[in-house]
Amino acid sequence: MLKLYGFAVSNYFNMVKLALLEKGLAFEEVTVYATQGEDFLAISPRGKVPVLETEQGFINETSAILDYLEEAGEGRPLLPEGAFARAQVRSLMKEIELYIELPARLGYAEAFFAAPIPAALKTRCREELLAGMATLRRHGRFAPYLAGEGFGLADIYFLYSIELACGVAKKLFDLDLLADFPAALELLTRLKQNPHVQRIAAERDAAMPAFLAMIQAKAKG
Repeated sequence: MLKLYGFAVSNYFNMVKLALLEKGLAFEEVTVYATQGEDFLAISPRGKVPVLETEQGFINETSAILDYLEEAGEGRPLLPEGAFARAQVRSLMKEIELYIELPARLGYAEAFFAAPIPAALKTRCREELLAGMATLRRHGRFAPYLAGEGFGLADIYFLYSIELACGVAKKLFDLDLLADFPAALELLTRLKQNPHVQRIAAERDAAMPAFLAMIQAKAKG
């Protein structure tokens, strides 16, 4: 059986978890936080989550895991047919990661952990988030899903990146990234009605106190 290593508060862990659930694949969750311990570095060279254990060995990096699941050909496909259509989905995924998810991370410390960040970094966070949303507006189809008629990997990236980006923008800048983007708001609302998404959200909320306690313990040394 597949084993998914990570923790329920991680958005990248939840991307893979949702893909597994949507595909209908059996898997076991192994709770582990990102660590530089030698045992974990042996399966995740940078010490990051998620990691997927397969019969052949371990796969790290979210995009590589998702590609593996698609190429394995088991369960419900989450990429469309055809090389061009698949390339469009993958470019949407990369745009969301590079231009929305990663810029949002610049503001995590202050937005979620009350640790002030430099003004220049804050300005960069805001500018890049706005540019990323503009990119999404230009490329996303929202017909009704991000890449077209069917739910797929681009929607998974959208869901677990946009929510966090919106949280950062609201807390740091009192800015609603979806205020003038009804298509994105409608898609986010649609995705949140998915039973698997609701299950993951409930499990994330249940795991949050332990995660915060771990963060606070690390901060104290």
